[in-house]
Amino acid sequence: ITYAELVRSINQTAANLYKLGFKQGDVFGILSSNVPEYAIVFHAVATLGGVNTPINPLYTESEIAHQLKDAGATFLVTAPQFADKASAAAAAVGIKNLFVFGEAAGFEPFTTLLGGDGNPPKVKINPREDLVALPYSSGTTGLPKGVMLTHHNLISNMRQMEGLDYFTSEDTLLCVLPLFHIYGLVVILNMGLYLGATIVMMPRFDLELFLKSVSKYRITLAH
Repeated sequence: ITYAELVRSINQTAANLYKLGFKQGDVFGILSSNVPEYAIVFHAVATLGGVNTPINPLYTESEIAHQLKDAGATFLVTAPQFADKASAAAAAVGIKNLFVFGEAAGFEPFTTLLGGDGNPPKVKINPREDLVALPYSSGTTGLPKGVMLTHHNLISNMRQMEGLDYFTSEDTLLCVLPLFHIYGLVVILNMGLYLGATIVMMPRFDLELFLKSVSKYRITLAH
């Protein structure tokens, strides 16, 4: 995916989600391992002033349902290997707008959002007040809790990373840390996109695949 293709896909997805009724302040659940489309949907939701709630794909059906309900999600996208528990969790909380990266029974293919004029509405966002991400804590002291992050929060974190000056647009990053976690999402994915780096996605850690990827793609920085 080139940067031009990424921008076009984000705008197309945002425009099509808007046509389906997704609007500013609505919450979109993302239940998936690391895939390039994660960046597309996250930024499409952000473009509309919506809130992304990234979900750990290793969660059980009941844990997924808890987060979807607690976050107030109305849309959900998943990957085929998680479709069964995603479908059951969505049904339990009444979510009917279901998408999948690929194909799965009962889900609309995510590719259906990648068409049209790609002209989403202009949304006025208050960076310090409007949420863009709602990841959930590990639940160390009880059930996982939503961490309310604004646009300003994410940008501030990226400016902190920028101050370290440790990679540039010439770098190729290996994104194996999960995107449902803020480290993978902001420090690797969004920071990498902001600087114009190349990002290689790994869905999970596997030592042999990790080493092959480092060699094949000439990785210059691995978090």
